[in-house]
Amino acid sequence: MKLNDIRDNEGARKGRMRVGRGIGSGKGKTAARGQKGQKSRSGVAIKGFEGGQMPLHMRLPKRGFNNPFGKDYAEVNIGMVQKWIDAKKLDGKKDVTEDALRESGLVRGGKDGVRLLGKGEIKAKVKFVVTGATKGAIAAVEKAGGSVEVTAPTNAEVKAAKAEAAK
Repeated sequence: MKLNDIRDNEGARKGRMRVGRGIGSGKGKTAARGQKGQKSRSGVAIKGFEGGQMPLHMRLPKRGFNNPFGKDYAEVNIGMVQKWIDAKKLDGKKDVTEDALRESGLVRGGKDGVRLLGKGEIKAKVKFVVTGATKGAIAAVEKAGGSVEVTAPTNAEVKAAKAEAAK
């Protein structure tokens, strides 16, 4: 067999049926749309319409609240960072930045940055540069001799900035 011998199976590629092209075509006159009615006309958008009955998506109860101002952080525990350092996937000698965490494969997603959480324990003396960190995570890193630099403004800083702008 050669490359020029390769063909699609018989009937694998079929042209579309051209409707409304005369009675001899077998799909003339009503063009397979049946007689009258909304669906026989052009410009129909029925999607979730149920003939005037309340549509299912409106009948089902809604739950919860989706905060439009909520931040989307990629969260990483200090225990996992220690595991990555032990496995030589992260360099503990350099600053552990968000880019370094993403390149190592420890963190994915989080369009608003990376947040450090305090689960697990860390033994390495590491300097973190992240968008956010919990108090427990900061305490654990400092106890191990490292430091955490938080780049995102804290709530107190945001409130102070709003108060300044209001004056």
